[in-house]
Amino acid sequence: MDSVSEYYSATQLRADRWSALRAASSSICRETTARKINALKSTIAELFQALSVIEPYWAFPGMAAFVHMRRQFENGHYEDVAFAITRVTRALTTGAYRRRSIPLERDSTDDEENNDEAMLSPEARAMARPYFEVLIVDNVNDQQERWIKSNMARMRRFEDPFHYEAVVVPSLEDALIAVLFNHNIQAIVVRPGLALKSKNENEILHKYLSHLGSAENIDAMEPENYGPELCRLIAQVRPELDAYLVTERSVEDIAGLDLGICRRVFYNQEDFMELHLNILRGVEARNKSPFFTALVNYSKQPTGVFHAMPISRGKSISRSHWIQDMGAFYGPNIFLAETSATSGGLDSLLEPSGPIKQAQELASRAFGSKQTFFATNGTSTCNKIVVQALVRPGDIVLVDRDCHKSHHYGMVLAGAEVVYLDSYPLNEYSMYGAVPLREIKHQLLALKAAGKLDRVRMLLLTNCTFDGLVYNVDRVMDECLAIKPDLVFLWDEAWFAFARFSPTYRQRTAMRTANNLRKRLRTDAHQLAYDAQQKQIKDASDEELLDTRLIAPPNARVRVYATQSTHKTLTSLRQGSMIHVNDQDFKGEVEQSFHEAYMTHTSTSPNYQIIASLDVGRRQVELEGFEFVQRQVEAAMSMRRAISSHPLLQKYFKVLSAGDMIPEHHRQSGVTSYFDTEQGWTDMWDCWEKDDFVLDATRVTLAVGGTGWDGDTFKNDVLMDKYGIQINKTSRNTVLFMTNIGTTRSSVAYLIEVLVEIANELDDLLDDASKMERLSFDRRVANLTENYPPLPDFSRFHDAFRPDNLTPEGDIRQAYYLSYDEKNCDYMELDGQLKQALDNDEELVSASFIIPYPPGFPILVPGQVISREILAFMLALDVNEIHGYRADLGLRVFTTEALSALTKAKTIQTAAE
Repeated sequence: MDSVSEYYSATQLRADRWSALRAASSSICRETTARKINALKSTIAELFQALSVIEPYWAFPGMAAFVHMRRQFENGHYEDVAFAITRVTRALTTGAYRRRSIPLERDSTDDEENNDEAMLSPEARAMARPYFEVLIVDNVNDQQERWIKSNMARMRRFEDPFHYEAVVVPSLEDALIAVLFNHNIQAIVVRPGLALKSKNENEILHKYLSHLGSAENIDAMEPENYGPELCRLIAQVRPELDAYLVTERSVEDIAGLDLGICRRVFYNQEDFMELHLNILRGVEARNKSPFFTALVNYSKQPTGVFHAMPISRGKSISRSHWIQDMGAFYGPNIFLAETSATSGGLDSLLEPSGPIKQAQELASRAFGSKQTFFATNGTSTCNKIVVQALVRPGDIVLVDRDCHKSHHYGMVLAGAEVVYLDSYPLNEYSMYGAVPLREIKHQLLALKAAGKLDRVRMLLLTNCTFDGLVYNVDRVMDECLAIKPDLVFLWDEAWFAFARFSPTYRQRTAMRTANNLRKRLRTDAHQLAYDAQQKQIKDASDEELLDTRLIAPPNARVRVYATQSTHKTLTSLRQGSMIHVNDQDFKGEVEQSFHEAYMTHTSTSPNYQIIASLDVGRRQVELEGFEFVQRQVEAAMSMRRAISSHPLLQKYFKVLSAGDMIPEHHRQSGVTSYFDTEQGWTDMWDCWEKDDFVLDATRVTLAVGGTGWDGDTFKNDVLMDKYGIQINKTSRNTVLFMTNIGTTRSSVAYLIEVLVEIANELDDLLDDASKMERLSFDRRVANLTENYPPLPDFSRFHDAFRPDNLTPEGDIRQAYYLSYDEKNCDYMELDGQLKQALDNDEELVSASFIIPYPPGFPILVPGQVISREILAFMLALDVNEIHGYRADLGLRVFTTEALSALTKAKTIQTAAE
């Protein structure tokens, strides 16, 4: 039997243990030889023992049934055991236990095939009552446990919108394990008799507890504080859940405590009906989707359409003789719900006051923001809205140079003076990492020394990057606020919306960090730490400040914005995105300008289907986001393990680890890889707590240079054209596989099969290759794995677009619009005129954004001086798509005359001032 260290999570371990138990129990019924029967008995006993420390945290099949099966096995009733285990395993796989009772006796009349959850139609599944589990925490004996469960069961009514089963655990530690193991749990009832410690002994249990207990001094607590402390701890790991505290303490004692996710306190009473109703009401609050519901109701109303949109109610399609296929493909509901009306129970996205407003408020709660706004035309628009709302012409903005192009265009629209920040390069893989904090602090301190800190408005960073690099958000904001206490942060979390619903990932999200920082700044401990540091750094040089872990002043303003592509990592239709706001000055300073920016960029005819999908996507993650994200990470981890441990795949492929993508001095935990073939899984929690940068495990970057194919060819000609596998991103010698909440283990298995087939074909090809063919292959591999062009840093803005030579900010808007006049621009061929001009030390300046795909961000922006390194990189690019570059004409540059005239005008203006 595999070691626990072979598994990334307890849920994956549980599923595989039950599958193995099913196989072994079925086999023992067929065996006749004593030796094989004894071997199978030993295996089954080990599997029962392994499951015995996991099953107490799940309602199905329940410990009573589990113990009964184990006793049947010990008494030699192998046929009965095999039947019951098969039923349990199938119900766990299909989810049938959520919809009906699963009898485990062989004489049952239950028709399993006709009740199979997987065979139900979508309509039938939609009509079924959703199922969840309630965790009851109380140190009771078996008889008392049965009494509690029976009383809870008696409260059920036919009209209840949901169905639930109870799980009883005795201690605070068991409760924490349960909410981390069991994704079905939606509510917790904490009773006064709970104990502190778990009696279970298992290495995977200790791993889960270490994530919470290491920082908590719970051993010294008084027993009467166990309940409130449990509510607080659960709020840290699964804040979406509801807790109900049953206590014998007085109202006065409870009132001053931090009760975390506790929705209601019951005082020394056994009012099971009231508890039952509260549990249902709490889940119902998360299950609401006000705009989706309003749109469904609207679609059912008989309506006469006398407004724009002939497609509304499907009339232009149903009456057509030529486009009936469109109606047949989409079905009627999408057209019945298509309208431009904002009345009739609907709402306006531009001025929401009804169900859209309610949906945005629910999203704000779910994602931990103070305000949340929906967008129906993508995160590109969200980025421009935030930038335009906050940045005024002449404001200085620090921008991650390799961020999404929408930010660069946002700087143009806002008229910002941009300081571009260079990420550390990963030359070997032709991609950039992320911006080191030292670089950010260096630029802020330089601007402070130049007397410009008052003009610095915003820091804009991508978290996480396309390639999966995640910042230490708390440290970045803390240290930057120590230099500029009112700095605004815009975190582009386009690829990170799912992170809110994983305890590990959540700690590095913008909204969670903003809330924690606001609380921390108000504490006495923070004030004392800040005062002590101020004495230490009173006369410190900038170099010393760069080396110091700075602490923000207690009066710093927490001003944080996050843009998320809901459609990229959660359930939403294409272009469904959100803006999350946690800005202490939003109401007094930003709200009006934000509204104007929102009006500027938001369509007056937003797609209602996208808004409804955002509403439903939020509902999903509040109820099952923990489960789905956990499975997503499991799928990615399985992929890493399968590729890294396969001897054939190792010949041609390499899964890039944290050690490959993050320099050692940014990995304070020392973690280099999430999976090691000798030691198994590395616990991610430690590095996600400590390191400057961490690697998002759900993104698997595969180095493919060993195949002789570049990333683009491998993506298009091999994966897509031959095997139908779609991916988003490549570099010169890598491809990126992104898992999501819809990724299944079957999808991972298919990918591994494809990679093995490709590797076998390469083996066969090389076995039959001539000497020259082998030489050609080796040269291609060497070109992709050894002869890689260095990635260029941002050069600088030309002096014509800079206010002075003290600091590097440049007026990108001025350069952008200067190029509108064709007489100011010229074209130069890369390997001809342009190369020769640079060889002659001429200064050439880009008049356009130049964006190659990959890497997908500007390597040149308007007003930027073209360096020899940038030219060398462009000449080495072997991609077909370069936005802003015309292969027939060359690179667009400003003429010497245009730059001279602009410089002269600037000199005259400066002299006049």
